[in-house]
Amino acid sequence: MLIVALAAILLLVYNCSDQVMYIREKRKMKTRQKVVRQIQEQFNAAERWKSAVDAAKRIGRNLSRHHSKAFSEAQGTRRNYELHPKFNTTVEDTDGSRRPHHDPSYQSHNYEEDLYRPVEVPPIAAGGESSSTKKHVFAQTKSQIFRYAYREIEKEKALQNKPPSWDAVVHLGQELQGQKRRRIEIQFKDLCMYLKGSGKKILSNVTGKLSPGRVTAVMGPSGAGKTTFLNALAGKAYSSTTTGEILINGRADPIRYYKKIIGFVPQDDIVHGNLTVEENLWFSARYRLSLNMSKADQVLVVERIIDALGLESIRSSMVGTVEKRGISGGQRKRVNVGLEMVMEPSLLILDEPTSGLDSTSSQLVLKALRREALVGVNVGVVLHQPSYSLFRLFDDVMFLAKGGRTVYLGPVDEVESYFSSMGIVIPERINPPDHIMDVLEGVCKPESNPTFDPKILPVKWIQYNDFSMPPDLRGIAASISQSSVEMGSRSENTESSTSMKARKSFIQEFWQEFTSLLEVRWDDITNTFTRLEDLSGRRTPGAWRQFKMIFMRVALQRFREARLQTQDYLILLLCGACLGLITPSKDSSLSSNNYTYVIIALSLLCMVSALRTFSIDKLQYWRESASGINRVAYFLAKDTVDHFNTVIKPVVFMSMFYFFNNPRSSFVENYVVTIALIYCVTGIAYIFAITFDSGPAQLWSVFLPIIFTLIATKRDLPGFLSYLQYLIYARWALEAYVIANARKYNGVWLITRCEILYGAGYDLNHWALCLSVLFIMGFLARCISLLCLMICNRKRQQ
Repeated sequence: MLIVALAAILLLVYNCSDQVMYIREKRKMKTRQKVVRQIQEQFNAAERWKSAVDAAKRIGRNLSRHHSKAFSEAQGTRRNYELHPKFNTTVEDTDGSRRPHHDPSYQSHNYEEDLYRPVEVPPIAAGGESSSTKKHVFAQTKSQIFRYAYREIEKEKALQNKPPSWDAVVHLGQELQGQKRRRIEIQFKDLCMYLKGSGKKILSNVTGKLSPGRVTAVMGPSGAGKTTFLNALAGKAYSSTTTGEILINGRADPIRYYKKIIGFVPQDDIVHGNLTVEENLWFSARYRLSLNMSKADQVLVVERIIDALGLESIRSSMVGTVEKRGISGGQRKRVNVGLEMVMEPSLLILDEPTSGLDSTSSQLVLKALRREALVGVNVGVVLHQPSYSLFRLFDDVMFLAKGGRTVYLGPVDEVESYFSSMGIVIPERINPPDHIMDVLEGVCKPESNPTFDPKILPVKWIQYNDFSMPPDLRGIAASISQSSVEMGSRSENTESSTSMKARKSFIQEFWQEFTSLLEVRWDDITNTFTRLEDLSGRRTPGAWRQFKMIFMRVALQRFREARLQTQDYLILLLCGACLGLITPSKDSSLSSNNYTYVIIALSLLCMVSALRTFSIDKLQYWRESASGINRVAYFLAKDTVDHFNTVIKPVVFMSMFYFFNNPRSSFVENYVVTIALIYCVTGIAYIFAITFDSGPAQLWSVFLPIIFTLIATKRDLPGFLSYLQYLIYARWALEAYVIANARKYNGVWLITRCEILYGAGYDLNHWALCLSVLFIMGFLARCISLLCLMICNRKRQQ
């Protein structure tokens, strides 16, 4: 009956898990759509009300022109009477018009008043940071919160779509003023970067600044150091040595001190594939937004980003993975951008956010970034050959030449005039950024100067701004003054030839790479365990709150993977039945041969399945850890959810093995030992999943249980191996199984029991000790895996 019930439950979960999630999402969507319809109807009614009032005003003004002078004077006397404070019976409408209380035509519902109802302004948050918006409502239910969020979004749309007028500009400015964020201005002077180990220079004497409230594009040919430059500004250049000055608001503070208000969008679309679009955005917002922000304002932030990026139609769709298709590539790119926008950054760095997007989607992303700039965000974007209309949406542009040298940094409106002064005239019907990129690449040359060399452009920019000339460019600068570039090119060729002669030997290169790797590792460990000062002024959720958030997210992901979990359980059922049938219990060995196969089978199956805990979403973890997620909370949440499998899998396996094999020990004793065994091997699997890639991790998970079990069952091992047995989990698991079984042998079996236990080196009183050692090994393995999780990072290994 137990087997039938367990199989029925597994089949039910396997077939109905997706349907349960679909019903849940459908109900939530209906609630949201109902609120959206109500707000839109209310907004449309308010617009119709304003149109009717304006039409009535125009009709009144036209009729008044045809009235006689006497009638006008009498009407003026009456108006003065009505406006007297004692007899005033009129009220002012929301648009400035006045209406009498006694007029029955004004007894209809005032939709505009509902839509633009004023709400209380919350106090400024601690640390000088204001809430997401200047408005606050005391909403409790989901409908009230959604009503508040969509009302604010509709108001913002109405203000943006109004015809240009002074009142509209003032009103829009007041709306955005409440959303102002902390300003971050980045100034850099003579910024240079060198690869650790090889010492190759990848960024050369870059000087300038990125200003808040402006969107800056960073462009240049491949290998010019665009991404490297923004990584240096965002504090993510781990494998390089940086020289020069980087000032944050005029202070030489490390950028890591402002990590909580810095958003970095990587080039790869790293999102959780088994979550919906809305769930991805919501999780990023909950653990990165300020604790002082109310739930209603958090909903407003997320809904605003969904609306701005055009994700409303796919908000409840799964993002998808390689195995299971979800949203399209362009939509996935916009979700990738939205993950950083929902945390309301003060500095937003984006690495090619428009790659793979069509023109419409690119316009959506750029308009959303421009709105971020309106509230004071400093936005830096790496681009590759944008269209002219997209290029004009930027405020500033930075062109980098090969070698990481600045060619231009300034307003977009002055690009063509500057390059024209350098002799580079943009031909007609040619996209200006495309032509400039071709010139920097050396593919295209100005018509007026066929011998033009793009190497002179960085020198021209330095001379144009009166910067100090770097030593490696003084030869080119001197040759320019002599109207000849040959000297500079000759000096560079000579320099390259001398560098070719100074080639290092293989041993020197190997030693240099080894020392650079150690240096990167040491810096990584130092940065991980060093407590940094927080100058962001934002108080984000602590370890306990993050643990609850991650726990709920992982539990939701596991539920959506119910079919995969069910397959694991079915394999365990089949394995238990097979081992129970083909390995009959032998009293002459106290069933030790049966449990040897049990240890190997459980170790293999449980370790391979436990690899999915950390190996599947390793990229997502690296991104979230770089943005400030608590790594201990992340590990504990994952491990806590996996304890469900630690408790259930022994029941599944033993329900088949125990009743087919029929050992003398009780089901409870076998269950307890199996729990300890699975807890131990799961911790070991965590180490493999975190440290290695998926392929090597699976090989280790297969190789280690077999070798350990063979060593544990081997008697009279020589020298070191005899002591190594006591460090192997399989030895303690086998002893626990054998002792639990041996306790049931009495009477004539006492002599056989003593002989077998003595020959194997087991003690009948060590059952609790064996369980304790297994749990301690599992705990130590988790400590090691947590340490590996905090140290290992792909970005810092590059």
